[in-house]
Amino acid sequence: MSQDLSLHQRRREPTPEEMRNIPWLNVLQPHERARAEAALLVGDALPGDYVCRVGRPVTYWFGLVEGLLKIHADNAQGQTVTFTGVPPGGWVGEGTVVKREPYRYNMQALRKSVVAGLPSDTFHWLLDHSLTFNRFVLDQLNERLGQFIAARENDRMGSPEVRVARSLAAFFNPVLYPGMAQVLRITQQELAYLVGLSRQRVNEALANLQEQGAIRIEYGGLRVLDLAALRNAQFRAAAPAGSLVASG
Repeated sequence: MSQDLSLHQRRREPTPEEMRNIPWLNVLQPHERARAEAALLVGDALPGDYVCRVGRPVTYWFGLVEGLLKIHADNAQGQTVTFTGVPPGGWVGEGTVVKREPYRYNMQALRKSVVAGLPSDTFHWLLDHSLTFNRFVLDQLNERLGQFIAARENDRMGSPEVRVARSLAAFFNPVLYPGMAQVLRITQQELAYLVGLSRQRVNEALANLQEQGAIRIEYGGLRVLDLAALRNAQFRAAAPAGSLVASG
């Protein structure tokens, strides 16, 4: 695969295994699924590749088969504002596709990823013909609204532990990210990009969360031991900094 090719030029048909990792296909009737599968494409994204950019016309409804994505934009002061991260199994941007408006955010790969895209015309055909697909999209929009309200509140929290805890908890939403188990494969630096804190502050917060039994740091990621604690985000003050988390 040449790094000189754009992600769009690297698009290809999904493999059978990649197709099995697209959760909403299971809600479709056989003829609806056949139409969707015929239209689906995937792209092999390299770290830093943009899946979509602010202001570009909407072309696809995007999902992540493998890897990690960041959704962000630049504010009036030129600062980057991160809206959310997307783990494998997540599909995002349905509101943009429904309205057929230009993208109002950037979507970028944080690591080597496999990104799936359903053309917007096929997306609208499913909306017009499939009741179960409509229900799926409605549930997505409802959960996404709750996620962004929580993220807005999270941005105002002064405690790094609370910000990190709630950001981690957001990855385990069973509606938005049905493929997530107890283990999240993520590095300190990737989490720092998503939370909007320095890597050192993230490391300290993770160490404190581990000390209090909410997570366990493992090689290449972390295991959630108490999801309710992460969601409620009630923790003691951080312990002195200690490098409990492997670098990534």
